[in-house]
Amino acid sequence: MRNIFALALAAAFAAATPLFAQDYAAIIAAPDRAESDRQTDQRRDPLKLLAFTGVRSGMTVLDMGAGGGYSTELMARAVGPDGRVFGQDYESGARAKERFEARMKSDAMKNVVVLARPFDDPLPEGVGNLDLITFFFFYHDTTYMTVDRTAMNKKLFAALKPGGLLIVADHSAKAGAGTSVGKTLHRIEESALRGEVEAAGFKLVAEGDWLRHPEDPRDERVFQPKVRVDEFVLKFQKPN
Repeated sequence: MRNIFALALAAAFAAATPLFAQDYAAIIAAPDRAESDRQTDQRRDPLKLLAFTGVRSGMTVLDMGAGGGYSTELMARAVGPDGRVFGQDYESGARAKERFEARMKSDAMKNVVVLARPFDDPLPEGVGNLDLITFFFFYHDTTYMTVDRTAMNKKLFAALKPGGLLIVADHSAKAGAGTSVGKTLHRIEESALRGEVEAAGFKLVAEGDWLRHPEDPRDERVFQPKVRVDEFVLKFQKPN
């Protein structure tokens, strides 16, 4: 009787466990990852970030504001050879471009397509039905660039399949700052960003708190801060 119960319990557990469950720890521990990325891991906590996104094998992902490609590579490793990642950026600095170009030579980036396209028109015609869009620590930059953010968010919404997710992480600005300190402090007020994204039709479905640092007065530039920078992570969904 106990054996029957144990088998039934095991079967129920297996049914409740997604077949696509990812070993994010193994992805992060991959021996061919760059030492510079491991240093970035210390402040980004990629294990929690990957788990929050729910990225898995075979997905199609758009990584907005790819920069040097840190998050692009994580996504590429997570979706595997059967998935695809679009790494978008525009007007990025020479150093970031060099890092991304060097990164593209690695085997881990074989499933990555580079998109040097404007933020408000990030995808070529005909590319859509995406599973996931990531936008990490760069949305604030679009507030001082020549970007139509209303158009950008509508394009992102249209590019996702129904039920698809948009994950945005950024540096917190003080309440009332809105989008006014994007260039000076490289921050954005969380409620301002949320309002812009939701106006495109997205629904906020979850918030991540592992990068929250309430001790941050949020009045200094995020580079070489005196205290840990307060950062928010938001998960939005395109309704089914």
